[in-house]
Amino acid sequence: MQRVGSVVRIAQGLAILRADESDNTDDISDLQNNIGTIVLDDSLEEVGRVVDVFGPVSQPYLAVTPDNDVHVPALVGSTLYAR
Repeated sequence: MQRVGSVVRIAQGLAILRADESDNTDDISDLQNNIGTIVLDDSLEEVGRVVDVFGPVSQPYLAVTPDNDVHVPALVGSTLYAR
């Protein structure tokens, strides 16, 4: 499992994550090439899927479409992971 980042806000029903700072641009490329990646919370429950990667290369933002049963506001401040 790979730590993706922390949810910083909710915008238009999407969870916006700030990716962990990385010195390795390959990690960022992996995220950009894997739109659709399943994202999990601390308890390994599926939260949603990555639908966009944007912002600075060193520490981009990711937009995650949450699953229907996920309480989106409760995600703010949470760390999320990719399978």
